[in-house]
Amino acid sequence: MKKNKGRSLLQTLLTFLVLIVFAFPFIWMLLASFKTQAQILSTNQLFVFKPTFHNYVSVFKEYDFLKFIWNSFIVAFGSTLLSLILGLPAAYAIARHHLQKLGLLILVARIIPGITFLIPWFILFSKIHLVDTYTALILSHMLVGLPFIIWIMISFFEALPTEIEESGLIDGCTHHQVFLRIIMPISGPGVITSSLLSFIFSWNNFMFSIILAGDKTKTLPIAVFNFMSYSEINWGALMAAACIITLPVLVIALVSQRYVVSGLAAGAVKG
Repeated sequence: MKKNKGRSLLQTLLTFLVLIVFAFPFIWMLLASFKTQAQILSTNQLFVFKPTFHNYVSVFKEYDFLKFIWNSFIVAFGSTLLSLILGLPAAYAIARHHLQKLGLLILVARIIPGITFLIPWFILFSKIHLVDTYTALILSHMLVGLPFIIWIMISFFEALPTEIEESGLIDGCTHHQVFLRIIMPISGPGVITSSLLSFIFSWNNFMFSIILAGDKTKTLPIAVFNFMSYSEINWGALMAAACIITLPVLVIALVSQRYVVSGLAAGAVKG
């Protein structure tokens, strides 16, 4: 009993220590967003200081941050939606017809660094006048989102018993109706998991946006450069912007947490 209690106490302390290490940067970012530049640079006002909302007001009034939020939402939502429309049928076909070679090809596309495609994409989109458009950003973000959704859903579909589909076919459904009316409703946790992770990737993506976005379609990760200049960094506004970027993803993750866990667990069990 004493050994078990001691081990449990040690695990609790280690968990608490790890939590502090990983949570401290986020706590510092949140506190810094309510500080002035002088307070942020002062080591004597780390936790005790007079808060100010000037940084958040500045972010929305002076830097037009609502526009960047809207751009990021359109790109993230569009790339996730199109990836789901194309990826779910592809994952189902690969899982049911055992198309291992096609699955391997998609995995290779997922493994190749995205930076490899940047120059060809920029040349292509420049020639067809799609640079600084939502279309270019959505298509580029699908490079990672689409294979990611396919690979998560392949395992999920393989875990579903084929007897469910056979029952639907016996009742007179076509293969398309079985997929839409039977398979998709019971695949909710997997779809939520894959779409959420794809959305988060697109929301936080920096590499594709810095090349293919412009003044009209600039997204949040690119917009943070507005707070940096050659001579100084506006740390207060930068931390406020970082909190604004993190908040939607954090809320979505917390609300969808149980679906994500059940989706990943279901996709990990085959049989």
